[in-house]
Amino acid sequence: MTPWYDPLHPVPAGERPDLLAPSVLHAVAAIPETLVFEIDPALSDTAALCAAFGLPSEPMGNAVLVVGRREGQERRCCCMARADRRVDINGLVRRRLDVRKVSMAPMDDAVQSSGMEYGAITPVGLNPDWPVWLDETIRDVEWLCIGSGVRRSKLILHGASLLALPGAELVPGLTR
Repeated sequence: MTPWYDPLHPVPAGERPDLLAPSVLHAVAAIPETLVFEIDPALSDTAALCAAFGLPSEPMGNAVLVVGRREGQERRCCCMARADRRVDINGLVRRRLDVRKVSMAPMDDAVQSSGMEYGAITPVGLNPDWPVWLDETIRDVEWLCIGSGVRRSKLILHGASLLALPGAELVPGLTR
């Protein structure tokens, strides 16, 4: 059976460092079997990518950087979930961060603190001061498609490999 990603012509990530943000390039060296493929930056959005190539949404992953404050201290995390699920930002994430209000990190902050392009942020290579919370269904995705740190490409890797990232943990109930 042909893998879902075959028409995208992915190659081992180490063969195309030009398609990775610098921090992602460093991080993928420690993740076996990571692939990368080039796309039109206009297709960086998951829905646009799926529509353009007729791809299923189940093996697609989205990362969101979330911030909140408590007693003047910023609290934050990176939430990673399959594209067909929604992160419970105002419920579980807010309670787990122990803040009154949470929101997605402002674009300028997300770009600056991640060193990645907005719309391509990934937990792979993310600064370790961003805890990585993974939806429990991520580990079961054999080949997961996620951002590469730049809008002109995507990574494909084993969902379970994200558990080896610094600060990564499965969070039951992260999505609805």
